[in-house]
Amino acid sequence: MSHYRRIFLGLLLLWPLPGRAAEANLILKNGRVWTADPANPWAEALAIRGNRVLAAGGNQEVAALAGPNAQVIDLGGRLTIPGFNDSHVHFLSGSLRLGELDLDGACSAAEIQKRTQQFAAAHSKDPWIVGFDWDRSCLSGKPPSREDLDAAVKDRPVFLTSTDERTACVNTKALQLAGITNRTKVVGTGQIAIDPKTGEPAGCLTDGAIGLVRRIIPDGGRERKIAALEQGLKLAASLGVTSFEDGGGDAETVSLFDDLARQHKLTARVGIAMAVTPQTSPEAMDHFLDLKEEYHNSLLHVGSVDFVLDGTVESHSAALLEPYSDLPGNAGRLAWSSDAFGALVSLCDSVGLQVITEAHGDRAVRVAIDAYENARKANGIHDSRFRIERAELIAPSDLPRLARLGVITPVRPIPLDAGALDRWNKVVGPQRLNYSFPWRSLRQAGVRLAFSSDWPVMTLDPIRGIYNAVTRETTDGKPAGGWTPEQRINVDTAVRAYTINGAYASFEERQKGELKAGRLADIVVLSQNLLTVEAANLWKTKVDITIFDGKVIFNRQ
Repeated sequence: MSHYRRIFLGLLLLWPLPGRAAEANLILKNGRVWTADPANPWAEALAIRGNRVLAAGGNQEVAALAGPNAQVIDLGGRLTIPGFNDSHVHFLSGSLRLGELDLDGACSAAEIQKRTQQFAAAHSKDPWIVGFDWDRSCLSGKPPSREDLDAAVKDRPVFLTSTDERTACVNTKALQLAGITNRTKVVGTGQIAIDPKTGEPAGCLTDGAIGLVRRIIPDGGRERKIAALEQGLKLAASLGVTSFEDGGGDAETVSLFDDLARQHKLTARVGIAMAVTPQTSPEAMDHFLDLKEEYHNSLLHVGSVDFVLDGTVESHSAALLEPYSDLPGNAGRLAWSSDAFGALVSLCDSVGLQVITEAHGDRAVRVAIDAYENARKANGIHDSRFRIERAELIAPSDLPRLARLGVITPVRPIPLDAGALDRWNKVVGPQRLNYSFPWRSLRQAGVRLAFSSDWPVMTLDPIRGIYNAVTRETTDGKPAGGWTPEQRINVDTAVRAYTINGAYASFEERQKGELKAGRLADIVVLSQNLLTVEAANLWKTKVDITIFDGKVIFNRQ
């Protein structure tokens, strides 16, 4: 009998049968419970039996369901909502990063050198120095050169990625080990920057070129990855994240999460979208279907495929309908031919794999919509739940098409920090600015909006995401009044994007995302009421308690 079949049978034994008294083993009382259930949106208390909600209602009626040994948690009037659902992360990368060099706030080459030297000294046995989160805008647009990094560490390779994960700076040792010269070609999107003075690689790589170095960095082995995932799950629990979709997955990713589930250490529900590239073979597609058949339980499921159609707007690698405002004649390019992409989308849809497309520019978004329309014509109307992630720019004329096709848009609610705004404005120009990160326009068009962090590209913290979506400002109030404030959304819409809409995006809305009888007991208790607190103070909200699968997995007190 399989591991997951045993879990399922065990749950059946816990769930009350007809004629059997229903007794809760966990009671939450005296709360302000937002259930997301249209028929019963607010409650005072919750009764939980095993890993499911038994009832949501008033204190007295819920208390009557308590078993003799039931645990009782007094919510003290705190806002209690369904667990947060992050619709697109790269969880292993983010978890591994927790043990890497953090360059956040390093606003000069000298500061980057200092932190790199200190990290290298503290990790003398590490074969590579891997760091993240240097900010181009903080560095006045000039990333560190290979000479800068050579001055910090010369005997070991150095690999440092930017805040948006679309640029990496490396030292000479890393270039040598990767075999990168001024004659190296990049397949797909991305560039190898060349020093105009020497004609040699300058040490800066963008998009697809990053993989030339990333692929030779030792991964530390399975034991390190499992340990990193456990740390990542602790972070997720502290932020109230009880579900996430892992983008760009592979068989190893599935296996790692499966190991955690078997050890009863998986404290979030994980969906894995398998990476599809132009080189993906028919045999690999068959394997995706095998994984979908094997993993389809409430803890771990595989059922979608992830296409990356272009790069990012800020790095000029997104595919646009019109040229970049600061690079006339350059409108970016697609990572796929439209025909090849469309054909594989139709094939995946025909065999029951949900299609996720990462598209940043308005041309890439349009190509994705065209492919989805063609797939519907080829395969007939069924519950495909096509998705377009990112969608940083969407032509206004394409909004009704998204709604008509029922396309879900899991987008990042934290689009830019204050320092990057000027650069974005220059890249897209004033005409396209009004439909940059168009969350409100999507909602008004009838498109179902879900939220994601793309962690580690952005913070995993949903509270920060809600704040940014509602205010369009950074936590220090910049820019005053909000960036393109007409695209702000209200708190209710933002919370739904992080809960029930995220569940819907992965075909799980009948299992999670609401707090009503029969739903999985994934619950977050917050320090202040998101729906009544002043918008400027939303980001100060803390997660007090996280309950996953009916058990408390985080308590801030």
